Amino acid sequence: MSENWLFDVLQAATVFFLNPLFWLILLVAVVLGYVRVKRERRDFNIRKLPGLTELKRLLADSWLHALVLSVLLSGIGFVTDAGWIVLFSAVMLLVLISFYYQWGSPIYAATIAFFALVVWQKFGGAFTYHGWSIKDVDILGHLSVTIPVIAGLLLIAEGSLIKKSTIRYASPHLEKTSRGLRAAVFKVKRLWMLPIVLVVPGDMISAYVPYWPQFTLGAESFSFVPVPVLIGLSQVARKRFPDQIFPKLGGSVIWTGIAVVALGLGALYEPLIGWGALLVGVVVRTVLTIVVAVEERSGGYAAAPSTKGVVIAGVLPGSPAERLGLQPGEVIRAVNGMQVANDKELYDAIQVNAAHCRLQVADRNGEVRLMQQVLYRHDHYQLGLLLVR
Repeated sequence: MSENWLFDVLQAATVFFLNPLFWLILLVAVVLGYVRVKRERRDFNIRKLPGLTELKRLLADSWLHALVLSVLLSGIGFVTDAGWIVLFSAVMLLVLISFYYQWGSPIYAATIAFFALVVWQKFGGAFTYHGWSIKDVDILGHLSVTIPVIAGLLLIAEGSLIKKSTIRYASPHLEKTSRGLRAAVFKVKRLWMLPIVLVVPGDMISAYVPYWPQFTLGAESFSFVPVPVLIGLSQVARKRFPDQIFPKLGGSVIWTGIAVVALGLGALYEPLIGWGALLVGVVVRTVLTIVVAVEERSGGYAAAPSTKGVVIAGVLPGSPAERLGLQPGEVIRAVNGMQVANDKELYDAIQVNAAHCRLQVADRNGEVRLMQQVLYRHDHYQLGLLLVR
């Protein structure tokens, strides 16, 4: 291997920014933020988070996962295939522009790309392109190990992101119930991008980019290829709150990824085990998506209107309400000694003593606690609350 391998990796990473998929992901993240803000302002006359939040969190939440995966995969020496990367990227592109991010798990793109190569090799003839040949793809060799392991590691990263980076960014909006009332539901539509560096054999890429970083091992040459891996999530919480759903869902996805990696390593002894690992990952991840969706569609709403007070739908970051520890689903029963039943009564009661606001709040279990907060002139007039109304 070249002594300048670290420089080669860094050079390859800079080329990552020339990938059109990278810029399209950025554009779609901006669109998601715009749509979210428009919906929140329609329902609450104020947005919960700035419109560029989705863009800012695109890499901020996932860069460490990408770094660890890049070092791990390149350091261990997992070699993938240029054709698989192209198909993998094409599937991610289709998911991106479809906006159906409930199918944004990388296990789907990895599996579709792998079995597309299987079908292509069997029925596609002797296709070659600048040194790459479909007949040379080692479907029953190293790819049966490498692809499941990569897919499993990406599932682990996905589960970690779902578990840690969704609750705070769940967007509340109002939905009509069967009784004609308006209840709060919580929508998470997120994109994450993992800039992962993969190792590809041959000189297919250097045929186009003569100075593309390469290294040699024995008589064979290899290239570092930066790939913008897309992870998408779309989930609506109705029956439960985001902090009750996503930690469990994320944990289940992590365990699914661990199982896929373990089965993928079993392909060292029998290649078909690796094929099965990908299918197991797809089936389990699909079941998790469907089960959560079905559960949330059945039963009532977690944040429905209450005759006992004003129900909280959301809390603005950095607001007095956040400092008080108020949460969605809690009910404000009284403010400054006055019973409140709607947002107007809440506002009027705050004005009784705007400097020191005293609240009587019932938590999600109905237990009542008393709270007090000093309000300043720059604070939001409703303590920084989005209310069910």
